[in-house]
Amino acid sequence: MQSEGQSTNFPINPTTFQWEQNLQLPVTATRHHGEGFSLVGVGCLPFKRKKETFCSHFSSDGKFLATAGPEKVVAFWHMKHRSKIGSKTGHSLPITDVRFVPNSHVVATSSYDKTVLIWEDPKTGRPPVRLEEHINQVLSLDFHPKRENLLCSSDGIDEIRFWDINRGSCIHIFQGASKQVRFQPLFGRFLATCSDNVVNLIDVETSKICARFEGHENEVQSICWDPNGIYIASISEDSARLWSVFEHNCLHELHATDNKFQCCTFHPKYWLHWVIGAEQSLELWNPLDTNKTWKFEAHMDAVSSLASSLDTEMIASTSHDELIKLWK
Repeated sequence: MQSEGQSTNFPINPTTFQWEQNLQLPVTATRHHGEGFSLVGVGCLPFKRKKETFCSHFSSDGKFLATAGPEKVVAFWHMKHRSKIGSKTGHSLPITDVRFVPNSHVVATSSYDKTVLIWEDPKTGRPPVRLEEHINQVLSLDFHPKRENLLCSSDGIDEIRFWDINRGSCIHIFQGASKQVRFQPLFGRFLATCSDNVVNLIDVETSKICARFEGHENEVQSICWDPNGIYIASISEDSARLWSVFEHNCLHELHATDNKFQCCTFHPKYWLHWVIGAEQSLELWNPLDTNKTWKFEAHMDAVSSLASSLDTEMIASTSHDELIKLWK
């Protein structure tokens, strides 16, 4: 179904896209699944004392999961043993986002306390590196997939900062994001951001907005790339949209019915299927095949975050019901 979503295009040299247009999607990404498609719960991480969680992220190898939230604590989980291996405290206000450095177990967290903390080794008592130049609540962060010393963070006044974590210093400041920032997988040429009801596509080298994806009526809650960096999914409470990085338009739109959408991630096995976190449920959506979803009851309260691991094909869901569940 073609959507009425619009994008504002900015001049780009078409040759900059050539290296990506030759990519071939894996066979699994094009398989169509109907009523038989399933999502199976495979576990629930054991808290000694339940804690509400806002955010989660898998390490690149899928061996570890980091979770954090209003308790101001980042917790680390060993996926093979389904056990908590440690936790870190350092923020004075709730944690808003958590991300692993690619191919590493170094973790960064952002917080309402206006800081970013980098935890070099979760297993030691070494204090974190503190990045403290934001003047407003830091709402999101992400690491570049190839330049592992490059960290991006965004705050509540639409300010984006690039940091060199080796030096612990800010190297660039520009505007364009508040709610969430996510680098394009594999290459990192682009940065996807969201602010209010708009998704921005930013050229990392120039820091210029090369496309503005407009069409959501409500605030965008969550954005996610497919693993090849070709599509961006965006979620607001009333709809989900799939955008083309090359064509700069909305390819498909899904309207929420009885569930408010909260967050999204790609399915780690079937890359063009998206998992949407809603109120108490997960919804599977194949936008290239159908305009409907398959709903799976998951939590007793709204889903607050989703994380996917390509290596283990695992999905983690967190919720305001204070549970962390695992799915395949």
